[in-house]
Amino acid sequence: MRSDKVKKGVERAPHRALLYATGISKTDWNKPFIGFVSSFTDLIPGHVNMRVLERAVEQGIFAGGGVGFYFSVPGICDGIAMGHSGMSYSLPSRELIADMIETVVNAHQLDGLVCLTDCDKITPGMLMACSRLNVPSIVVTAGPMLAGNYKGKKLSLVRDTFEAVGQYKAGKITKSELDELECRACPGAGSCQGMYTANTMACLTETLGISLSGCATAPAVSADKVRIARESGKRIVTLVKNNIKPRDILNKNAFKNAIAVDMALGGSTNTVLHLKAIAHEAKVDLPLDLFDRISKKTPNICKLRPAGDYMMEDLDKAGGIPAVLKRLRPLLVNNNTVSGMKIYDIAKNANIYDQDVIRSLNKSYFKEGGIAILYGNLAMEGAVVKQSAVSKKTLKFKGKACVFNSEEESIKAILGGKIKKNSVIVIRYEGPKGGPGMREMLAPTSAVAGMGLIEDVALITDGRFSGGTRGPCIGHVSPEAQEGGLIGYVSNGDIIEIDIPKRKLHLVIDKKTLEKRKASYKHPKSKVKEGWLLRYSKLVTSASTGAVFK
Repeated sequence: MRSDKVKKGVERAPHRALLYATGISKTDWNKPFIGFVSSFTDLIPGHVNMRVLERAVEQGIFAGGGVGFYFSVPGICDGIAMGHSGMSYSLPSRELIADMIETVVNAHQLDGLVCLTDCDKITPGMLMACSRLNVPSIVVTAGPMLAGNYKGKKLSLVRDTFEAVGQYKAGKITKSELDELECRACPGAGSCQGMYTANTMACLTETLGISLSGCATAPAVSADKVRIARESGKRIVTLVKNNIKPRDILNKNAFKNAIAVDMALGGSTNTVLHLKAIAHEAKVDLPLDLFDRISKKTPNICKLRPAGDYMMEDLDKAGGIPAVLKRLRPLLVNNNTVSGMKIYDIAKNANIYDQDVIRSLNKSYFKEGGIAILYGNLAMEGAVVKQSAVSKKTLKFKGKACVFNSEEESIKAILGGKIKKNSVIVIRYEGPKGGPGMREMLAPTSAVAGMGLIEDVALITDGRFSGGTRGPCIGHVSPEAQEGGLIGYVSNGDIIEIDIPKRKLHLVIDKKTLEKRKASYKHPKSKVKEGWLLRYSKLVTSASTGAVFK
């Protein structure tokens, strides 16, 4: 065992002395040492119930014959960090989390790893660590939040708070109604209720085969979640004894399956960043155009919020990810999972309990997958859109550019009623380097929806979007403005053409005009002068490569 390096031999007497100080017994020396890392914090609704799950994981480890060692990593709530400078820290935290886990596991030579996670950047950060370390690992996602309720209507965070701000500004709801919504939209523990980034990543983690079946959709407050946590603790000991490592599971086939499920679910555009980053750590080549190739042949069979009205609890009741795998069986590649069952076996044994929540392939909501990759002179390296959340009316859009050099500028203009119909809002210098940190643009996109402009304007950015974004909103525009991308030279009034079916994003501009702009334009100075974000801005790569460090 790896842990023999710290616990076996005469020369390791000092190491054993220190380990005795933690309370372990002489009978533990021949057992595998299992690290279980939690992102528990009082700051994130998706994490506040993790103390219960931590106990369950620990019980499972000891029941399986291992010795469990708890440690923790920090987490950020994207919803709370949204709309201000705090969001610059969200994506960079993914790299910190991966590095911290690598540091602890390798410093102490742990034999196996259980990751307890839930929210947007924490789950991919932990998966990156598992892939990089390649020691036996299993992931437990802490589960989605139940829907809120107001006057008999189901509520979710994005539509009933972020978008409600725009509705209030437009005079569509009263202040007292807004107050009720903010109190009732999030009734308790769990990740936000729709197919937003946290829940999409949980679903893809299960599809990748690195979580036990049912883990992604079991609600945070359910007994099912506690049982899954306990079984995961037991299972990691078996994985260690059989030397089953993440890269035995996280191969090219696993990522293809994850992309297919992502497209079928209509998942968050952030998954493009995260799957590429995880694949990078797993030594798997995952080109950006693969997402589009799979999207074109994978029907969108689920329509959860923000695209539709179903919630994660509805997907769970309908059969969860195993049921989705059953539907997609002809489009998937058989592969191993941490459970010991193969993907085809999981699909075969699954039941589908709701034919509308998880539709058949020939009765899909959309003939293609939820995400499309666009190219053009504005996005030579690609851009990403959640096409399943775009109305048919705006799949093709042509309008005049309304340019902003920061998210804050755009929000002020949108809520101030300064955005007119047939505009294309351009938010730049918000990419991985320019942001820095590639902030999510949920506040402006929600404001657009709340103001009733969702079918009248489009939005493009070198930043990114929350999984809760809907409408013709195109993110990850690469190369970003900070690196000389064309988005940095767009001027107010320029014509921008968007054609999602043809995968095109184009700025109407002649060569002479562009060269003149490039000769006279001065990029804004970096937004950060010190600290971690300055280092991040110098190390991070393009969104088209997953915004990883190379």
